[in-house]
Amino acid sequence: MPRRRLHLVRLAWALGAALIVAVGMGRASAEDITAVYSAFWAGLPAAEIRLKLRDGGPGYRDEIEIATQGLPQLFTHFRATALAEGHHALGQGAEPAHYLAVYDLRKRHDRRISMQFVDRIGGRTAERSPDDTSRKPPLAEAYRKNALDPLSAVESLRGALRMARARGGSFSIPVYDGARRFDILGYILPQKDPSGAILYAELTLRPIAGFKGESSEDGDPDDAPRKVELTVTNDDRMVPLSISVPVFFMPLVVQFRRLCVAPDPCTR
Repeated sequence: MPRRRLHLVRLAWALGAALIVAVGMGRASAEDITAVYSAFWAGLPAAEIRLKLRDGGPGYRDEIEIATQGLPQLFTHFRATALAEGHHALGQGAEPAHYLAVYDLRKRHDRRISMQFVDRIGGRTAERSPDDTSRKPPLAEAYRKNALDPLSAVESLRGALRMARARGGSFSIPVYDGARRFDILGYILPQKDPSGAILYAELTLRPIAGFKGESSEDGDPDDAPRKVELTVTNDDRMVPLSISVPVFFMPLVVQFRRLCVAPDPCTR
């Protein structure tokens, strides 16, 4: 399969899809929440994404499900689910405990990225769990220390956006997805909506390590920073409305479809 099509799926998952709602959907209570999104690349259907957030007091348990559609499904047969568990840290950040991503890609089934976060001197380090199926060695410990898995970044980005809205300024969140280390840099843009109901932000995905052939037998995205355009509801929930990131000079656009609060199953 051409590397570009493979890169599209890998990038959409590792750097985009896992961050599709990475601004952190707020919750007004401890109810389970499910958000459903549709992704389009070059104007054509690319994937459906479901994000589930479960808030249990000081802890969190977040899940994401991605199923490709259209040409991406035809060429890659890519499906993935991921789960992250941890605790809320001071300052509305996240302290991850466990992360598991299970995906199918072409003839490779039940591939797993599985990490435990271990407390050590100097911070918390991501270590591979016994059920991890990665073939290449992990990045050096310096890149795995004090970094968040992609779904735990959801929790930290929620707090970062709230703080930026209240105080201004920018923020940076370190992320390690089991193969690559990158930073999410962000700031809130000037208000464009006269009603004030929509918040506009810009994120940059800045590669740090694990790109350009350094990791992942499934192909690596390039090491160029990527700008992400983001809109969310300008309220305490901060529900993501849209996100756009360029992939091979064409936009990968994710649009909000509906929000389901338990016990509504939000079936297809």
